[in-house]
Amino acid sequence: MKEKIEVKNLSKIFGRYPQKALEALKAGMSKAEILKEHKQVVGVDNVSFKVYEREIFVLMGLSGSGKSTLERLLNRLHEPTSGRIIIDGTDITRLGQKELREFRRKHFCGMVFQNFAILPHRNVLENVEFGLELQGVERDKRREQASRVIKQVGLEGNEESYPSELSGGMQQRVGLARGLAVDASIMLMDEAFSALDPLIRRQMQDELLELQEKMQKTIIFVTHDLDEAFRLGDRIAIMKDGRIEQIGTAEQIISKPASDYVRAFVEDMNRAAVLTAGNIMEPMRERAFMGDGPRTILRKIRRNNLTGILVTDTKRELKGYIKASELVDYINEHKDKESIPLDKKLLCQPTRVNKDMPVNEVINAYNENEFGPLAVVDDSDRLEGVIVRGAIISALAGESAGEDDGPGKDTPARLKEKEKK
Repeated sequence: MKEKIEVKNLSKIFGRYPQKALEALKAGMSKAEILKEHKQVVGVDNVSFKVYEREIFVLMGLSGSGKSTLERLLNRLHEPTSGRIIIDGTDITRLGQKELREFRRKHFCGMVFQNFAILPHRNVLENVEFGLELQGVERDKRREQASRVIKQVGLEGNEESYPSELSGGMQQRVGLARGLAVDASIMLMDEAFSALDPLIRRQMQDELLELQEKMQKTIIFVTHDLDEAFRLGDRIAIMKDGRIEQIGTAEQIISKPASDYVRAFVEDMNRAAVLTAGNIMEPMRERAFMGDGPRTILRKIRRNNLTGILVTDTKRELKGYIKASELVDYINEHKDKESIPLDKKLLCQPTRVNKDMPVNEVINAYNENEFGPLAVVDDSDRLEGVIVRGAIISALAGESAGEDDGPGKDTPARLKEKEKK
């Protein structure tokens, strides 16, 4: 992936003597100690990270963690105390004010805030075209562009309405549309959906994800809500006291928290809603092929102590599942024959799941599964791996599946679980 933003050793100190605070930070003083002794506020402390093109990068943390300050540093709404911010190869910390204004116009879509920040005396169309107006875009062109984006965000027919006539969700769409109308590559969103009620908030999250499929922008999204962060973020940076505790995908953070703070942060998170089939699936230890004879397939089953086996063609396309007991009966019926053809009637169709399916849906699929492991397949029905009961239990318990838990293998732990079921 191509880098869009690179932040190097970035710090922000609020106060009259920021350099003293920086020296104190390097000497090991905490944010609270610096405030008490030097009367300086540490906003961001020596942060480094990269953001890639077209990803939603979420800054997550409690109030005072530095997430909003960090976002405002990215376009120099706050001036950095130290460090570098490199965007598309340009170090914006070295730009003069005139160059910075031009750079913002070309690269940033403005900011979408929690309080919507739309102009009450302008209607929807006028609000959406406001950023283009500031850029000097001529009237007909900006109206055309604003109208197109209004349709994109589902506000068509409300062009002449004023903010006081709109619901909270519609007002937030206006703010989102104004940012999109500028058509720059980077969008900054600061607690954009926090003021909305839960139902509208969820709807706006869905709409943002759908729009991102079409827009393909680089989005920096600030939130204090862990569910929102995990739902929206391609990657998430969890912040505390101006520092980044961990950066990773939702799966990485919930599976391998980097610190006690992160562990405490995510301990109440619903793992089943975050982890996917791809996270908990196991590789295939053995599979049968359509060209294999029944006796060859039985040897594979017995060699791996399986209760059945998945069957694919040579291109890994899933063809079915054969139960060991039925295969033995079939072979015994034809034991006098030197060569036995594989009867396709032996093939059952296993339950298939996509590797992007959330574990809570995987659980439902497993409960409805009649036999064998769940088969994890790609969009072309090629076998990617399998999910057995033990892998689901381990994932929900925050553990890795055991080394001996092969597909369909009846380990002592799994037999105990079957007895409970």
